[in-house]
Amino acid sequence: MEKVIPRRSVLYMPGANTRALEKARTLACDGIIFDLEDAVAPAGKFHARENVCQAVEEGGYGHRELVVRVNGLDSPWGSDDVRAIAPLSVDALLFPKIESFGQIENILRVVDKAGGSHVPLWLMIETPKGILDVQTVAGGSQRIQTLVMGTSDLVKELRARHTETRNNLAYALQHCVLAARSAGLDILDGVHLDFRNLNSFETVCEQGLAMGFDGKTLIHPTQIEIANRVFGVASEEIERARAVLKVWRAAQAEGKGVAELDGQLVENLHAEDAERTLKFAEALADREGPP
Repeated sequence: MEKVIPRRSVLYMPGANTRALEKARTLACDGIIFDLEDAVAPAGKFHARENVCQAVEEGGYGHRELVVRVNGLDSPWGSDDVRAIAPLSVDALLFPKIESFGQIENILRVVDKAGGSHVPLWLMIETPKGILDVQTVAGGSQRIQTLVMGTSDLVKELRARHTETRNNLAYALQHCVLAARSAGLDILDGVHLDFRNLNSFETVCEQGLAMGFDGKTLIHPTQIEIANRVFGVASEEIERARAVLKVWRAAQAEGKGVAELDGQLVENLHAEDAERTLKFAEALADREGPP
């Protein structure tokens, strides 16, 4: 089984806000997306880029994955963003509005030329074309690591409405989860704009978990605790996973293809799921400070 990297809570931080970049060093999120795109006005792009470069070089972010969302390569700022960020010690570069394999080929050329051939790619899926072609996009390169849903842009492009149930987005979200899993990628759910309503936020986190998302992208630190809890593993889940593996291994030792636990059938697929649960818990336990 490949290494499990918890991505329960990934917080957008505007590159133009130096106080936010500093505060991010103390937050309990799994990852930080330093945002040079949507969260930064055109007049502030240059200074935001400088701020993010300085923050990454200074370090101090502990276990948190550091990802930079650059501007699109078709914008006036994208290529300069990549040239500045790609050589740094970041965990990934996040590119917006991905819709085609051709974009990925161009991204790889630009990133590699900038000295970032070692840097994984995260891709925003946030347009109708991006949704419809997501399977091609997801399999576009072994460097692609994670898909990120841009639900705010998607709702706008669809001329739809934000609803608490998100039933109107169910097809798009589930289609992208299928594409991510078929390509062996992680996938993160989009942001919840009503950030002061933590009850509705918890509801959509539980919805995302049920669909198969690995975690949630966030816009406010108050959302971190809920995302970590919903997309994390509870102590009873860990104990259940250990029990599943115990009876499964005992059955295998006896030459049996199935086992039983508390009146329920245990097969190979349940054992694999249990192993991943324990790997996830171990990854959290190995981190600095509390998981």
